[in-house]
Amino acid sequence: MPRSSGSGGAEKPRRPDRAEQPWSPNEALVTGGACAVNLLSYVFLDYPDGRYDVNVAGFLLVALAALPLLARHRHPVPVLAAVLVLDATASVVAPLPSHFGAVLLVALYTVARACPGRVTVVAGVATAAVTLLSQSHGRTPPWPEIIGPLLSTAIVVGAALAVNHRQREVAAHRRLVADRAVADERRRIARELHDIVAHHITTMQLMAGGARANLAKPEVVRDALVTLESSGRLALREMRQLLDVLRAGDEPETTPSLPQPGADDLDRLVTESRLAGLPTEFGVHGPQRPLPPTVGLTVFRIAQEALTNTRKHAGGARASVRLTYRQDGVTVEVRDDGGGAPPPSGPGGYGLIGMRERVALHGGTLAVGPLPEGGFAVLADLPLTAEEVEQ
Repeated sequence: MPRSSGSGGAEKPRRPDRAEQPWSPNEALVTGGACAVNLLSYVFLDYPDGRYDVNVAGFLLVALAALPLLARHRHPVPVLAAVLVLDATASVVAPLPSHFGAVLLVALYTVARACPGRVTVVAGVATAAVTLLSQSHGRTPPWPEIIGPLLSTAIVVGAALAVNHRQREVAAHRRLVADRAVADERRRIARELHDIVAHHITTMQLMAGGARANLAKPEVVRDALVTLESSGRLALREMRQLLDVLRAGDEPETTPSLPQPGADDLDRLVTESRLAGLPTEFGVHGPQRPLPPTVGLTVFRIAQEALTNTRKHAGGARASVRLTYRQDGVTVEVRDDGGGAPPPSGPGGYGLIGMRERVALHGGTLAVGPLPEGGFAVLADLPLTAEEVEQ
């Protein structure tokens, strides 16, 4: 037995799917419009001998010539052939002056839009030839009557080819924009991965080395292992967030992602730097206020990368981090009193490149280089828009 609905009523009839319909509403609208234009042209056609006569058979054939347009997108060439046959039959049954109807225009335009160049050329030649032969009524037409169908055919085909060319340009531009967006996202993810790996893994390595060197001091080993565990947990969390971004379109996110680090996390970053063996000072100047998430993340990553480079390339140095809030922006500066050797920026050392790209995304400036009194400095100036300042 068929299962009835919970209300006891009959099942609702299923609405036909758009793909199951024989034609779309747009096709029906175009067909009706072209048919109306042709019928009006037939009724009010200006005959050269001054007579005015509407043939019923011709009227019906002109109307029937529009019906094949309902299938013009699925079968463009057969539709054009059917329109040519019906239009030629109408011209024979009810002799008409030279004309190029709206139905024939739509059918030829559809072929030129949908078919290759050879098919379009054959269709254009056939349309002009059949139109001339059917409207000549066994006589040699004058030049104006010959030029009319030829010119109309050329205009319709040319317009269709121009639209095709424009659509190809738009599609190519859309692909270029999409590829550029993908490349930008890849660079962003590469910067994030570099910052996570370079900072946390370096910290974990130093903490592990410090614990091994101080096995006789349980308290020092315990502090080092706590920092090692915390750094590993943060690295895992941030890498998981990046993987969630990469999987964003594959499966729904069931839990909200943890917030990205920002300027408020610089205290934690400086503490980790001290525990990793780099004496680091931290100072904040100006009225402290919340920063936009992207700006705060950039401030954090620049300080993180600069401190990581100091630990890697300026052993035994001291560092300082200074965050300055201004009315129209924020400045982060990281200095050390090491040897002043710049970190690598080519293959295998993408830290400075990543910092420059981050600052450039916000329209800011980045100054990196050795100090006259010795040491190395990283200074990033990030402007804020009026809307961001008011937040």
